[in-house]
Amino acid sequence: MIDSDIAVVMGTRPEMIKLAHIIRQLGERARVIHTGQHFDDELSEKVRLGLRLPEADVVLTGVGGETRATQVASCLSALTQEFTRSRPKAVIVQGDTNTVAAGAMAANFAGIPLLHVEAGLRSYDRGMPEEINRLLTGVLADVHCAATDQNRRNLILEGIDNSRIVVTGNPIVEATLDSLSLLAAAPPLSIPEEPFVLATIHRPENTDSKAALERVLSALATLPLPVLFVAHPRTKNAMRRYGLEHYAKSLWMIDSIQHHEFLGYAQASALLISDSGGLQEECTVLKVPLLVVRRSTERPESSEVGFSVLVGPGEDITATARGLLATPNTLQNVSSPYGDGTASTRIAALAKLIADGYSPAAAIAQMTSTFPLFGASQQATEPDTWEWA
Repeated sequence: MIDSDIAVVMGTRPEMIKLAHIIRQLGERARVIHTGQHFDDELSEKVRLGLRLPEADVVLTGVGGETRATQVASCLSALTQEFTRSRPKAVIVQGDTNTVAAGAMAANFAGIPLLHVEAGLRSYDRGMPEEINRLLTGVLADVHCAATDQNRRNLILEGIDNSRIVVTGNPIVEATLDSLSLLAAAPPLSIPEEPFVLATIHRPENTDSKAALERVLSALATLPLPVLFVAHPRTKNAMRRYGLEHYAKSLWMIDSIQHHEFLGYAQASALLISDSGGLQEECTVLKVPLLVVRRSTERPESSEVGFSVLVGPGEDITATARGLLATPNTLQNVSSPYGDGTASTRIAALAKLIADGYSPAAAIAQMTSTFPLFGASQQATEPDTWEWA
């Protein structure tokens, strides 16, 4: 075995959160590369320490704060150089960020096997930059680690061979449970005694126009419960830019906090309101209803089992929120559609097998013989020998 022969490429805090368990499972075989897409020294360091992760082995520069095109181009160039300097035997990317798109291309161009964690999510909304990143990575990945059977079916409909897909569950389940355990051992949070709503908004569709942002803020300001508003830097800047800072007087507004602290407030809340993708998964572990303020979602599983409600443009946020608050929370006994908390173990085992030269089908067959699958059964149809192009 060669130490650090599996490159784990990440660039945002959500990626750090979902990849943390996988990195720990890989141990010395992991080479962590941070692209700097959302690299804030202080906040990223807090997240890293909270997740008990080692420092990244490689940190790229000149990426954060740039346009989408510049981010992808810079990441692709730097990752290509890094893979040439020290060639890994497998590359792992997670999700749908610009980092993922660049990592997928860099691995493919170098002929290195690529594992895509959280593969097969589809919103069918090409106006979302993330959807383009998902589609691109779906074409280039060698092993697709789908969180749900619906994700697997999405990939098959796009022509991906089932032998390259495995339903692992989503690492967010164990990440959320781990954060809640960390919270239990930390100093208590200043959680309000009365019921409250927790809200966070940051996506471009809700912050890149005054009308869109004011729609959300005005709805939050008129809810029957106090609203704890965790303000993303992008959202705070937009509020200043559009002259909407007066809405802060109607909200309990705080700056971004550590992930485990956010989950603590979320678990104690009566309702969540957000445009976050990850929170659509986390709410299924927290057992708290979520109102999703977006025009589309790539995570329908959450709403299908009753955890979330999508409220698109033109729909009444306030009325929907009031309806959810008036409905007793019956989610405590509803299982998360995203798995049983062992996705990271499966994914790390797969990555090791791929790095050791197994074909996708053989790696999936070997892994599933050791770790029972979450979701649909898989059929390995490819030969055990494999040559990477």
